Amino acid sequence: MTASYEGVAKLGFGAMRLPLADPDDVTAIDIEQLKAMMDEFIAKGGTYVDTAFVYHNGASETALREALVERYPRDAYTLATKCLAWACPTKEEAQACLPTSLERLGVDYIDYYLLHNLGGARTAKFDEYDMWNYVAKAKADGLVRHVGFSMHDGPETLEEILTAHPEVDFVQLQVNYLDWDDPVTQSARCMEVAAAHGVPVIIMEPVRGGRLANLPERGAEVLAAADPDASQASWAYRFCLDLPGVLTVLAGASTLDQMRDNMATFQSHAPLTEAERGAIDGAIAALRSVDLIPCTNCGYCVKDCPEGVKIPIAMNLLNLEKTCEDNEFVKGLYSWQAAEGPASKCIQCGTCEAMCPQSIGIIDHLAEAVEHFEG
Repeated sequence: MTASYEGVAKLGFGAMRLPLADPDDVTAIDIEQLKAMMDEFIAKGGTYVDTAFVYHNGASETALREALVERYPRDAYTLATKCLAWACPTKEEAQACLPTSLERLGVDYIDYYLLHNLGGARTAKFDEYDMWNYVAKAKADGLVRHVGFSMHDGPETLEEILTAHPEVDFVQLQVNYLDWDDPVTQSARCMEVAAAHGVPVIIMEPVRGGRLANLPERGAEVLAAADPDASQASWAYRFCLDLPGVLTVLAGASTLDQMRDNMATFQSHAPLTEAERGAIDGAIAALRSVDLIPCTNCGYCVKDCPEGVKIPIAMNLLNLEKTCEDNEFVKGLYSWQAAEGPASKCIQCGTCEAMCPQSIGIIDHLAEAVEHFEG
């Protein structure tokens, strides 16, 4: 790779869930609290700030202009934003995202520009809208410094995209200790694929959308026994910080206290000891000690499904709900991860169950998914 990644601190700030002045209005960002959070972030050595065209319905970018861009010199921070092209109805609207983001943020260039959430049918939209050539030209014109993409899909999808687009400078992946060996997310395998292509990784969801900072008691007590003074979030960040090939780890924060805890972890960071790794393994085992569906994501069930139901995704999310005990969070994931083949499309033909090597009662579990996530 010829790209230079200088000036990027190992712990970044993900601006997806910013503090709100009105909890019922996702665009009503608490600017004064955000300013205090940015001051803490910059003062403690943070540099990389990640947002997206769609975060807070666009208000994340405009809030960062006020809280960061207008208050700090351009060389004090690194900005990343994203284009969700597959959600745009036309090519013109997809390609208009970049100039709109530049205007909202109040900058002349974006340091890291991402094609947002590739995978499945979504990837085809980026091809249809010629987004790869578009961002290549934007890079040549100096509007962006580095081009990459984000995805929540598995290693096979990542391999396909990186093979088709060896020109990308980086990739943003979902990585955390709970998803590391998960049969659907396969964070470890995704990291291996990125390494094989020589592409550095930006880690997102290191705390699994906040779930690893608010563990059920059976998991929390394992970590507390190992270190009663460490926050649950700090364990999750430390797991990711020393992984090879990582450019930065995105730490979300919705309050000043969360930002302070994140930066304290960053400043005092030391590699995990064997005993600490054992504690994380113990917490994972405790979280998974509930009665989980034994789905291995082999994919046999989906090969002949006449309705294209995303069966492994539904099974995985039912397991995540049991593991983390948070229906609303998992329901939000289901709304887009299973959108192309929701459980409610099941016609109970039984083809999936005949093919399942684990003899899972898939039809009953799909009905459970409908009840839990589609109501």
